[in-house]
Amino acid sequence: MKHSPHVSICIELPLIELRPEGLYCPSGNFYVDPWKPVERAVVTHGHADHARWGSKFYLCAKPGEGILKVRLGKDASIQGVPYGEAVHFGETSVTLYPAGHILGSAQVKIEANGYSWVVSGDYKLEPDPTCAAFEPVRCNGFVTEATFALPIYRWAPDSVTFGMINDWWRENSQQNRASILYGYSLGKAQRLLAGVDRSIGPIYTHGAVERLNHVYRSEGIALPKTTYALAATAGKFAGSLVVAPPSMNGSTWLRRFGDFSTAMASGWMQVRGHRRRRAVDRGFILSDHADWPGLLQSVRDTGAETVWVTHGYIDPLVRWLREQGLAAEGLATHFENDEDLQSEPLDSEPITS
Repeated sequence: MKHSPHVSICIELPLIELRPEGLYCPSGNFYVDPWKPVERAVVTHGHADHARWGSKFYLCAKPGEGILKVRLGKDASIQGVPYGEAVHFGETSVTLYPAGHILGSAQVKIEANGYSWVVSGDYKLEPDPTCAAFEPVRCNGFVTEATFALPIYRWAPDSVTFGMINDWWRENSQQNRASILYGYSLGKAQRLLAGVDRSIGPIYTHGAVERLNHVYRSEGIALPKTTYALAATAGKFAGSLVVAPPSMNGSTWLRRFGDFSTAMASGWMQVRGHRRRRAVDRGFILSDHADWPGLLQSVRDTGAETVWVTHGYIDPLVRWLREQGLAAEGLATHFENDEDLQSEPLDSEPITS
């Protein structure tokens, strides 16, 4: 990636630039999702690659404030603001809009001197009962993710995917077998819980999932009754669903469940090779990121003339955008290509309300 195109773009639209600490707004003196500690951070959502510890002040969307407190610690200085409510840093206005990724996820609109930029963070367009729906935001410049920016990635409706998940669980239940369903503990796990047919059987959760379930419930998100797996009696899991982070696959944590079948819920399950590498019995295609058509639609809806593309399949999306006549560039950031497959802490202490 050449640096000079980014410099010329910043001179024309001086609202945002890439610095060693992250995406920086000079006129407002703040960073968006910085990967190093800074004085003032505006955070798009609570996943670990976007909400990093060590900054002096954090601004986030109000529904995500509880998540950031879990992630960053009770001593972190965090201000949550409602979606659509502007905050001013000097002459610069910052407004957060729903990104549809997880609870509290936000796009950051930055306005000053007659220009506007939107930093999307991670986002998806599919409806999700566990978070506010994605809202297109008009702007001059748009910073978008590209996690699934290849034409092969096209998501089926949730009703189809959850129908397959429920059929798998129901078949296992009829065989007195536990169903271990892997999904990232923040966002994906809660979306799975909200979408499954709770009448099939009891639902248990890994501690990392259950800890964040409490945050979701405190924000009024309806989730089925769940039981912390380590608090349950061994040998009682036949026919149940167990929702756990992917890092538990193949671990000794699974021994308590007796006979079981495993499955992974991720956009990466679109490709058979990913499923084989994860060594699971089933793969369900369910992502909290936009698919290829969703990415293209989102860029069109912004009306942006300039688009910066980060983390994921950057080159194919940049190439397509340039073919449409847009000024598109790739940015080398520290954001992860996929939060679904990150490792997470092992289960430890019991969860209390």
